[in-house]
Amino acid sequence: MSSRAGRPAEASDLIDIDELISAYYDRKPDVAIPEQRVAFGTSGHRGSSLSTSFNENHILATTQAIVDYRAAQGIRGPLFLGRDTHGLSLPAERSAIEVLVANGVDVRIDARDSWVPTPALSLAILNHNRGKELDDPTRGDGIVVTPSHNPPRDGGFKYNPPHGGPADTDATSWIANRANELIAAGLEGVQRTRYADIDGDALGEYDFREAYVRDLEGIIDIEAIKRAGVRIGADPLGGASVEYWQLIGEHYGLDLTVVNPDVDPTWRFMTLDWDEKIRMDPSSPSAMAALVARREEYDILTGNDADADRHGIVTPDAGLMNPNHYLAVAIDYLFAHRPGWPADAAVGKTLVSSMIIDKVAASLGRTLLEVPVGFKWFVPGLLDGSVAFGGEESAGASFLRTDGTVWTTDKDGILLALLAAEILAVTGKTPSQRYAELEDTYGSSAYQRVDAPATPAQKAALAKLSPDAVTATELAGELITAKLSHAPGNGAAIGGLKVQTEDAWFAARPSGTEDVYKLYAESLRGEGHLREVQEQARAVVAEALGGA
Repeated sequence: MSSRAGRPAEASDLIDIDELISAYYDRKPDVAIPEQRVAFGTSGHRGSSLSTSFNENHILATTQAIVDYRAAQGIRGPLFLGRDTHGLSLPAERSAIEVLVANGVDVRIDARDSWVPTPALSLAILNHNRGKELDDPTRGDGIVVTPSHNPPRDGGFKYNPPHGGPADTDATSWIANRANELIAAGLEGVQRTRYADIDGDALGEYDFREAYVRDLEGIIDIEAIKRAGVRIGADPLGGASVEYWQLIGEHYGLDLTVVNPDVDPTWRFMTLDWDEKIRMDPSSPSAMAALVARREEYDILTGNDADADRHGIVTPDAGLMNPNHYLAVAIDYLFAHRPGWPADAAVGKTLVSSMIIDKVAASLGRTLLEVPVGFKWFVPGLLDGSVAFGGEESAGASFLRTDGTVWTTDKDGILLALLAAEILAVTGKTPSQRYAELEDTYGSSAYQRVDAPATPAQKAALAKLSPDAVTATELAGELITAKLSHAPGNGAAIGGLKVQTEDAWFAARPSGTEDVYKLYAESLRGEGHLREVQEQARAVVAEALGGA
C-alpha cells in the first residue's frame, strides 16, 4: 500500500492531454515489438499512445480488421459506436469512423455526440437484434472505445459482436492478427475517409441514453425506490454515466444527486489508487476515498468506472462494500424477488469470487456456474435465460429483466448501483446490513485481492501455471481438495491456477489489461488464516516468476 494511496491527486500526478493526443497521431507502432502489437485482453485492446501501444495506426488497422471480420461473418446491419471520457477515446472514435464510413458500414453514433456507457451500447445491440435469427445479415454489432477503469493515459478499443457482449477469443484473435498484418503492411488494405471530409449524412444517430433509461423500469423496481424515498448519491467518477444518472433521477422522480458531475480527462479530482496511480476503480477503497468520506450524507452512495460497467456500493453503516459481499447479497435478494425468472436458471460467478456465493446458491437450490475471469463466459446463458445472474469479483455484473429475458450481455454498473437502492427500499436494510446476516448464516469471509507489478514475460509464465506447480498436500493447515487450471463450470482454461480447501482457496493469474498479476485469496476461518494462505500462495507465484 502506497503512502499516498487514498489522497487527492496532485499536479505532478496529472497527464499532459496535448502530449497524449499528439503521441496518438505522431508515434507509429512497430509490430515486431511485442508491446506495440494489437493484443486483446479480457476486454479489448488497451494501451497508451505514450508507450506506442495505442495509436492512430492501431485503431485504423483494428477497425478495418473488424470490418473484414463482420463481412466474413455475414454481418451487414448497423454498427453501434460509443466512447467514454478518456482523453484518447475521442481521437480513437474519429479514427474508427474514418474507416467504417470508407467501408460503407452503417455507423450509429450517439445522437448527442456524448459519452456512451458500455451497458448502454450492449443494450442497443440486443434491442436491434431482438427476434432476429443467428444468420440474419441485418444483425448489428458494436465498438466501445474505452479502457474501462484504467489510468487517464490509457486508451481502449473493444468489439461487441451481435450477441451484445465482449467478443470471444475466436473473434478477438482473428481481429488482432489481421490488424497486426495491416500495420506491418503500412496500412495497405485499410480504407479510409478523412474525418473532415465525411458528410454528416454518412453517420446514423442513436439515442443510447434515452433507450437505456426508458428500459430500466423493466428490470429494477423503480417505484419501490421512489416510494421509500431512498436518498441516492451517484458518483460517475468522471465517467460516461454522468448524464445517465442525471436523466434517471429526473425521468423517474428519484431523490438522486450526482455528487460529482465533473468530467476532466486528467481526472484531477480523483484520490490515488493503491499504487499512487489515478485509476477509476469503484471497488478500490483508495480510489473511492472521497466518496466514502461522504457516506453519512446519503442512504446509498454509488460509484462507476469510466465506461460504467463496474459498480461500487457505499453504505452509511459500513462504507465501501467488498464487491464479493455485494454480489452475494444481490444474488440472495434477486432470486427471492424475481418470480418471473426461469425456475432452473443458474447463478454465474467467476472462480475468483467468494465462497459465500457458493453457499447462497446452494441455499437457493440453484446451480452454480463457475467460469474463468471474463464476462464473456456469461453471455450465452444470459441470452437464453439459463443464467439469471452473472458476476465478477472485480465489481461487474448483469442479470435478467423481471420477465426473465435478457437485459445486457455486458457488465452494467449503473444497474447494480440501482439494485442497491431497491434492496434498501424493499427490505429496509442496507446491502451491508444484509451481508452481515449472510455471514451469520454461512460464516465470516476474509477475502483479499492483491495486485503486484509483473513484466509481460512474468505474466506469460504465470498464465501457464500447472496444478503440478503445487506439490504440497495442505494449504494453511487444511487438506487441499482441488488444484485447478480449468474452470469447473465450463472446462475453460483459467489462465493461471486455483488451489482450494474446504474453508479457503487462492488463485493467481496475470491481468489482461495492465502489467500486473493478481493474487486472490479467501478464508472462512478469519484474517489470520487468510494471511497463512496468502504466504503460501506467494511462494508458489515467486517460484513461477523466478525464471521469467
